[in-house]
Amino acid sequence: MSVTRSLLNSWENTLPGPPSRNNGGSADCSTSGLLAYGASSSIAVVDVRSMQLLCVLSMPAPCISPTVLAPFVTSVRWTPQPLRRDVFTHEPSNSHLLLAVGDRQGRIALWDFRLRLVLLWMEFDPPSDKSMLGVQDLCWVRPRAADSWILASLKGPSLLALWNTSTGRCIWKYDASLELFSCIRRDPFDSKHFCALGLKGFLLSVMVLGDGDDDVEIKEHRIPTASDSSELNKFEKDSTSGSTAPALVVFPLCVARFSFSPQWRYILFVTFPKEFVVFDLQYETSLSLADLPRGYSKFLDVLPDPDNDVLYCAHLDGNLSIWKRKDGEQVHMMCSMEELLPSIGTTFPSPSVLSVVLCQSESTLQNVGKLYSDPHDASLVALDSVTLLDSWKKPSLVSNTYLISITDDGKIWNWLLTAEGITDALKDITKSCMPTDVSEVMVPERHTSSIDISTRGHECNTVKESELVNRSFDCKSKSVHTYDLSFKISLVGQLHLLSSTVTTLAVPSPSLMATLACGGNHPAAAVPLVALGTQNGIIDIIDVSANAVAASFSVHNCTVRGLGWLGNSRLVSFSYTQVNEKAGGYTNRLVVTCLRSGLNQTFRVLRKTERAPIRALRASSSGRYLLMLFHDAPVEVWAMTKSPILLRSLALPFTVLEWTLPTAPRPVQNGPLRQSSFSTKEYTTGASASASPAHASTSNAKTTTSVGSAEDTSESFAFALVNGALGVFEVYGRRIRDFRPKWPSSFVSSDGLVTAMAYRFPHVVTGDRSGNIRWWDVTTGLSSSFNTQREGIRRINFSPVVAGDRSRGRIAVLFYDNTFAIFDLDSQDPLDNSLLQPQFPGTLVLELDWLPLRTDKSEPLVLCIAGADGSFRLIEVNISERKSCLNSQPRTMKERFRPMRICSLILLPIPHALALRMILQLGVKPSWFDTCSETKDAIPYKLPASSTTDLRSYMIDTDLPPVGDPVVPELLLKVLEPYRREGCILDDERTRLYAAVVNKGAAARFAFAAAVFGESSEAHFWLQLPRALSHSMNRLNMTRHQKFFVSASASVPELEDASMINRMTSTRKSMPGSEKRDNISYGRLKLMAFEPEELWESANERIPWHEKLEGEEAIQNRVHELVSVGNLEAAVSLLLSSHPDDSYFYVNALRAVALSSAVSRSLHELAVKVVAANMVRSDNSLSGTHLLCAVGRYQEACSQLQDAGCWTDAATLAATHLQGSDYARMLQRWADYVLRTEHNIWRALTLYVAAGAFQEALAALRDAQQPDTAAMFVLACHEISAEVASKSKNSDEPSDPSAEGRQSFILPHLNPEHEDVVAVREYYEQYQRKLIHLCMDSPPTLV
Repeated sequence: MSVTRSLLNSWENTLPGPPSRNNGGSADCSTSGLLAYGASSSIAVVDVRSMQLLCVLSMPAPCISPTVLAPFVTSVRWTPQPLRRDVFTHEPSNSHLLLAVGDRQGRIALWDFRLRLVLLWMEFDPPSDKSMLGVQDLCWVRPRAADSWILASLKGPSLLALWNTSTGRCIWKYDASLELFSCIRRDPFDSKHFCALGLKGFLLSVMVLGDGDDDVEIKEHRIPTASDSSELNKFEKDSTSGSTAPALVVFPLCVARFSFSPQWRYILFVTFPKEFVVFDLQYETSLSLADLPRGYSKFLDVLPDPDNDVLYCAHLDGNLSIWKRKDGEQVHMMCSMEELLPSIGTTFPSPSVLSVVLCQSESTLQNVGKLYSDPHDASLVALDSVTLLDSWKKPSLVSNTYLISITDDGKIWNWLLTAEGITDALKDITKSCMPTDVSEVMVPERHTSSIDISTRGHECNTVKESELVNRSFDCKSKSVHTYDLSFKISLVGQLHLLSSTVTTLAVPSPSLMATLACGGNHPAAAVPLVALGTQNGIIDIIDVSANAVAASFSVHNCTVRGLGWLGNSRLVSFSYTQVNEKAGGYTNRLVVTCLRSGLNQTFRVLRKTERAPIRALRASSSGRYLLMLFHDAPVEVWAMTKSPILLRSLALPFTVLEWTLPTAPRPVQNGPLRQSSFSTKEYTTGASASASPAHASTSNAKTTTSVGSAEDTSESFAFALVNGALGVFEVYGRRIRDFRPKWPSSFVSSDGLVTAMAYRFPHVVTGDRSGNIRWWDVTTGLSSSFNTQREGIRRINFSPVVAGDRSRGRIAVLFYDNTFAIFDLDSQDPLDNSLLQPQFPGTLVLELDWLPLRTDKSEPLVLCIAGADGSFRLIEVNISERKSCLNSQPRTMKERFRPMRICSLILLPIPHALALRMILQLGVKPSWFDTCSETKDAIPYKLPASSTTDLRSYMIDTDLPPVGDPVVPELLLKVLEPYRREGCILDDERTRLYAAVVNKGAAARFAFAAAVFGESSEAHFWLQLPRALSHSMNRLNMTRHQKFFVSASASVPELEDASMINRMTSTRKSMPGSEKRDNISYGRLKLMAFEPEELWESANERIPWHEKLEGEEAIQNRVHELVSVGNLEAAVSLLLSSHPDDSYFYVNALRAVALSSAVSRSLHELAVKVVAANMVRSDNSLSGTHLLCAVGRYQEACSQLQDAGCWTDAATLAATHLQGSDYARMLQRWADYVLRTEHNIWRALTLYVAAGAFQEALAALRDAQQPDTAAMFVLACHEISAEVASKSKNSDEPSDPSAEGRQSFILPHLNPEHEDVVAVREYYEQYQRKLIHLCMDSPPTLV
């Protein structure tokens, strides 16, 4: 099976113009590593791992006028939908590659990235004037009662709207008058919740429960800010007069941004231009406020680190400040300042940073690598005492964070931000060597040693399964805190696109007379390069075979006005500046640039200013001669030698001049041809002696008798004069003479001024400002003309021809309305057979020319276009016998070159992506990825010697029970073989990581497979699964050991009273602040916390944040926090501090008495239950909960909190007081809520496993239609359960399971023969068969 290239359309051969402030910093990086950002009216998509441009999506022009330039793109957002695996109910779709785009004109489009099509437009129904309000920001939200995502948008200054992405209709809107919305973000803890922030501190919290008007709950907050609001007050005055512009238009340099904390729920990090605020949504107040120090530029954006308590703040001047949180407080301090614009290699003035985004695709893989890397080398213990003492304090790599910055000079910067900390090496060595109990579940150690399998050999893949559980979570975390961190930033990648708006272009088309720059008589071949002149004076050289910028030369200090090739390695360009507006003097600058050396040589340097600027340059195809056209001045002819020489100044009123193109080859006639408008006679020189309309040369040289001999020694150019007269001059050495062409037999002067011309001997084509096209044979005098029914013609270019072409008269015509058309002058009716371009996707054309790289008649013609939006495009024109068309046939031109393969698995065809995912999960030997790379020696596996070897030998050997059809892996490997040969599955770095984890257990492989496909939540679920399963099994063991103790304690009533007192005092927990929490060990894994120690510690960490808050609401929330963590003494003290005049005085007193009393238990318990019930009935559930805690009814208190929607508080209370089955019931109910309300299946599965509810976990996977995940879940649970069971038996050596034992599963809480387990295996086999059919029907396709 061979690999076919995707049918790349013309948009994929597009280089976008540089982004600007008009794009509002619109950028978004998906979890799979695809960066999308707005560039003028287009969207550029970049693979951040290889730093290569994937494609450019151009927004269509507005329907009101197709000739109007498309508006600026102002917001882009990738869908959070993962790769769908429900192949039974849905056909493979691109729902995971949807991109929402908003522009300045208020349009919102839903793009399919794979198809490069707009699937849906978001529109108001009925149409409203608000539809024209510019889009400020976009956000995806998932309502509680729906399975699909909806889109939230900020439009205009204050309009918030929700859109149904299935119908494109607005389902809800809210107008915050006199506010100026700035950004909108989704809550990472709850996908149905999002917030919108205004420039003046207005914060709107929105909860989407459904898709109806009554299903949206909002809450308004006000964040105090001391920023200068004089400009904002001016906007309020302007808004009364009808201003409808969004914030990015009114205040482009005044930015307010916020981000949800990825580690702490309800915490928002907010930046105003000069302030940084930490806001607590639960307390509805600010926890801290920091003013930006004097001398620092305004904030641009705030980006929280996904794994550490660290913030990265971008500034308008291109700097990046790093903020660390103080231990025990929600206060951040600036600790470092880094530059995102290096002083070396940047232009002056320095470019501006428009946006900074954080790439999370690599951080998930880092977590996989850290958790499953080898522990510290035990040989360190053998060091001598001096060396050991010297190495107590050592720098340790904590994390690597990738940041992407986008600048307005068209560059994408990939930065690696490294965090290092000082760890206690002696303590780490001691802990790593101490034996640990299997029943004790520890915080996983995040090892930071690099993965180098070349030095480990085969041992890295022969790790005993008995080490999986211990190595995953039986090591204490390192002693590193955020205040010990140091940061270092380094540039690891850069993508250079167009540096400025394109103003002109030039295509090399050297004739056989053009010689190489190195000298000699060898002809210069056409090169796949295009030169672009830009607005900032830089010349960009485009390699069209790679669709990339090959080089950039800073040549001029102002706009490049004209450009031309001198052969294939030199460029000539010009610019001019007006010295005095009143006097009208101009300074013309002409430069010759050598592409090989990069040297710029100026010529025609005058000391005085000139009366007229240069209008155009025309270089001959050989590169030997150059024509300079001036405004109202003579035309100069130059010989472009090493030192350019002025040959002649022609004082004629020229309107247009064009050199002749290389002579076209004769057509190959396979049959009778239709009558051509051009002459069918032999093209020999038979010029008549008719007089030229103007004699510009007095040379008496004899006319050559052969066109071929003249071509070798001379070049000619055609011209038109103001009076409509046409002529041809010939340049022979340093002499210029009249070519004396044969005029048409019936010469009719043009109706308008000739404005465009093209000359390829013997044909001259002209166009005028009235839209007339006329062509003329200079050897026979035959001519014809027609009217294009369009505006004036600005440019005409002959298409390149090759042997076998039936037509040599195809021309591209550029009109003054910035549209173009293609005509075939050899056809009977050129106008009827034309290809007009009134609605080419969203761009207007400034310049165009043909790419002269066509070598075969079957190859399409290619047009080079400089768009008015600053972009550069290659447009394919496929020629058929009936009619030409733009890109209607598959590509047959040369294969696009890429400097390195793009290993983005999310871009594979969906069946093949699912097949690769399954192979990674089941486990394939790392040598399968290796074809001819240098890592072959580093991988311990070797390729089979014979190609006929069973492909199943590539799969790793495991002791797991078989799941699915054993033949399927071989079939999938055959399907994926073309990708393996191309080396575009995994790069060397990820192959090494996979080799390090492939034999570390099923959960490690599943986490890696999820991470490389960008599904970070699923990856973290697999990382937490061993701990959750161990927790559940330990709870079962503890229940069995406690049976005897419970039966014995039943006969001793004093034990029950003692237990009651212990629960009331709750002294088993330490006080807040008594222990320092490791702020860098949890990361995003804390989102799936379930253990009592983790939940209690997280809640205990929050308490000091609110100690300084005042007000009754804050006191009530603080009391609730203290009761939840069991600190009753502090709660009573806080309650008794209430003033008698406070409205909460009696309620607080009642709770204080109840919490402090310990007498008359039965009567007290009854009274408290009655009071608590009354409080709950009066919608005061928190107070009732506290009374229940006073009498030890913690299970009922947790239920009340869950009913009130305080799920995190309920979990904290349960972690403090509940154990065994009570705690498990709380976890299971919490999991039900997370699954059905928050739609976070991976967090719900973690809670189900911790609660021992395996049947519910399998049901959740079945309802989500993920048969592969359900089967892998059973395999992982079996592997971990078998390991824990073997540890519980205290076996010294791992048991060697028999063949019969491998056929059955070992699952806690569930019989292996249960119908759900059997259904999982059967469903997985059906999924495999369906996937095989889909893979066979889908051909391999590369990007």
